[in-house]
Amino acid sequence: MSYSHLSFPKDAFFLVTGGAGFIGSNLCEAILRMGYRVRCLDDLSTGKQKNVDLFIDHPNYEFIKGDIKDLDTCMKACEGVDYVLNQAAWGSVPRSIEMPLFYCANNIQGTLNMLEAARQNGVKKFVYASSSSVYGDEPNLPKREGVEGNLLSPYAVSKRCDEEWAKQYTKHYGLDTYGLRYFNVFGRRQDPDGAYAAVIPKFIKLLLNGQKCHINGDGRQSRDFTYIENVIEANLKACLASHEAAGEAYNVAYGGREYLIDIYHTLCKALNTDLEPEFGPDRPGDIKHSNADISKARKLLGYDPEYNFERGLNEAIEWYKNNV
Repeated sequence: MSYSHLSFPKDAFFLVTGGAGFIGSNLCEAILRMGYRVRCLDDLSTGKQKNVDLFIDHPNYEFIKGDIKDLDTCMKACEGVDYVLNQAAWGSVPRSIEMPLFYCANNIQGTLNMLEAARQNGVKKFVYASSSSVYGDEPNLPKREGVEGNLLSPYAVSKRCDEEWAKQYTKHYGLDTYGLRYFNVFGRRQDPDGAYAAVIPKFIKLLLNGQKCHINGDGRQSRDFTYIENVIEANLKACLASHEAAGEAYNVAYGGREYLIDIYHTLCKALNTDLEPEFGPDRPGDIKHSNADISKARKLLGYDPEYNFERGLNEAIEWYKNNV
């Protein structure tokens, strides 16, 4: 996908925190292709060195190995930067239930450090990753900003806190902040391995290797799976959004709804296998159904996602066939 229709000053300088991760590395790649400078900050705790090595020889790319929990590191990373795309965080609802103190330190204090560093360095726009998990047990679909339920995990708490802190930085310090509530992002370079791997890359890798997939619950849970290209678009358009749109959080999704068991059968068909899945108990803290209303992002950010689920899934399958 080309983002040449989005125009920034020719000397625009971006900082991508978590830039060695799945979403962050795709953002770095898109910015470099547009001809702008990008600095990546990552401590490589969940990000991958190979995602840094992809760009390390590019003249417009700079890598800092560092931790957002350290304010001095955040200050250094923000020096001279125009736009911050703050993706650094630890994901996974079940892991957050096991590690609440770490999620507070990393996802909340780390984001606050970045907000303060951005403020002190005169950053123009601060775009940060929030999550659909902030909707908690709110039962109504589609999910609309301003109608949130009880939070169901420490991860969700951390993302909601990030939104509230960002709002304060817009209100009191004039830092334009834009929260992006990602809905189940998938695509190239998403890690298929590990206990907390996202479901689509995990299923693809297992099926490619002729192994059975484990599904939590009955497979009838639904998600608004969102292809990575749509997320890149949302981040870049947030950098161009008006001051009036700042201090808010926005749903970033396609606006569709897919059932897990249907995705499994679609993958089986695409990969020419008829392996039956194994079913287990529901995961603690998981939301049963998720589907986004993206009208607020359309109106205030100009967000207009090009990739529906089918198009994104086909591209993802081809990437994993060639890279795992």
